[in-house]
Amino acid sequence: MLLRSDRDGVRTLTLNRPERRNALNPELWAALADALREVARDRTVRALVLTGSGGAFCAGADVVNSDPYAAPFEKLRAITDVAQHLHELPIPALAKVRGAAVGAGWNLALGCDFVIATPEARFAQIFAKRGLSLDCGGSWLLPKLVGLQQAKRLALLADTVDAAEAHALGLVTWLTPEDEIDDFTDATAARLAAGPPVALAQIKGLLNEGADRSMREALAGEARAQSVAFATADVPEAYAAFREKRDPVFTGEWNVRRPESEG
Repeated sequence: MLLRSDRDGVRTLTLNRPERRNALNPELWAALADALREVARDRTVRALVLTGSGGAFCAGADVVNSDPYAAPFEKLRAITDVAQHLHELPIPALAKVRGAAVGAGWNLALGCDFVIATPEARFAQIFAKRGLSLDCGGSWLLPKLVGLQQAKRLALLADTVDAAEAHALGLVTWLTPEDEIDDFTDATAARLAAGPPVALAQIKGLLNEGADRSMREALAGEARAQSVAFATADVPEAYAAFREKRDPVFTGEWNVRRPESEG
């Protein structure tokens, strides 16, 4: 139901319910939450790719096969867990979107740091047409990405948006032809996985938090994050690579010397 593969520091999680366009049932929500928790703990994983099988990204929550007698709060807890884990993931995350990304499925993609889509991809905040309100972080993500007025347009009218419009609105990072999307995603993920992991985690955290901070708070956060970055071996490695005209090899290791008295 949730496929996992690893290559060179990049983990790919594939939603695998093609018969339901990868709609998320309770089991898949739970598996995705567990997988994201595991990714956050695994220092060998330096970038994440989230995608779907069978020509679709995700048709949202599976309302047909959900338990009609389950308490709404319990249903939303699983969705909330996934959205929170994805947002707080300390590594870069890329959504690779083919076909439909609808409702919670679209918000899953928007919860990633980058969205790579084919021109044939389609997007919709379908909730209002189902008599539902936004979930999976959409009420927080949409206004920050497109502004309040466009967010209301997308959410209240629940229209389907093609990939070109989503790209123009800033909701898709890159539009890539179908026959190139796999290679492009792999190359982009590899670039991120080769980056300085501690610095990238600090940068991602600062940007995520910055929209809700004052300038004073943002500057204080930058000072703390930069202090962490300077304590890694990646900074002297970057300087050495620049002097030696070579590519740096980043490890994220701490560059802290043991006191001589401890031998």
